[in-house]
Amino acid sequence: MLSVMESTSLYRIRKMIDSDIPQVLEIDQDAFPTQWPHPTMNSFKHELRNKLAHYIVVYQDCDSKLPDRQEQDNIWLRTSKYIKHLFNHNRFFGGEEVNSRQLLAGMAGIWMMVDEAHIVTIGVRKFHRNRGLGEWLLISIIDMAMELGAKIITLEVRISNITAQKLYEKYGFSIVGIRRKYYSDNGEDAFIMSIDDLSSESFHKRLEQLKLQHASRWSCYCDINYKIRSG
Repeated sequence: MLSVMESTSLYRIRKMIDSDIPQVLEIDQDAFPTQWPHPTMNSFKHELRNKLAHYIVVYQDCDSKLPDRQEQDNIWLRTSKYIKHLFNHNRFFGGEEVNSRQLLAGMAGIWMMVDEAHIVTIGVRKFHRNRGLGEWLLISIIDMAMELGAKIITLEVRISNITAQKLYEKYGFSIVGIRRKYYSDNGEDAFIMSIDDLSSESFHKRLEQLKLQHASRWSCYCDINYKIRSG
């Protein structure tokens, strides 16, 4: 197992593959310690073979380095390239070789049912938080849903998780219902949140503005010369 302290590289995003599962299980335990039951190796293998399910991971190459101060000062060049990537369509389905020495920092997944996408998970390791990765995964999973033809996107969130609710509201989700005693660990209720029209002009404008804001703040952590890769 790779230690989180071994990796100092910039972050990238690609599709999840079978060899990611052991680290994905670690992320799930780290991000959702009270969740019960946790997914297993077999359940994730089944998910990756399920045509309705689509998962991505954010990772670091362990033999790379974070930019030095001079490179970080050149943030506008980095940001412009990152923005170009964010607005690039069909980037989830390219084929590039996956580096075997990669530390996964986070993961996210959706289920596609006709024209509705349901976010089933977004999680980031504790050591890698406060770097914009959760928001980046949300942006990427929304983009993926739209590329797969989704018109609606939904999720559940704990009623007590105000931080997550604020992030989802920022991206246009609104509360549309409650699932009583949805979480088996403590019987907590969940809010059902959704965006009802991913194809609307107002949503696209809002998403573009939020991408720009996210890029201007966090692109110093992201390797912007990349495509989202497929295993």
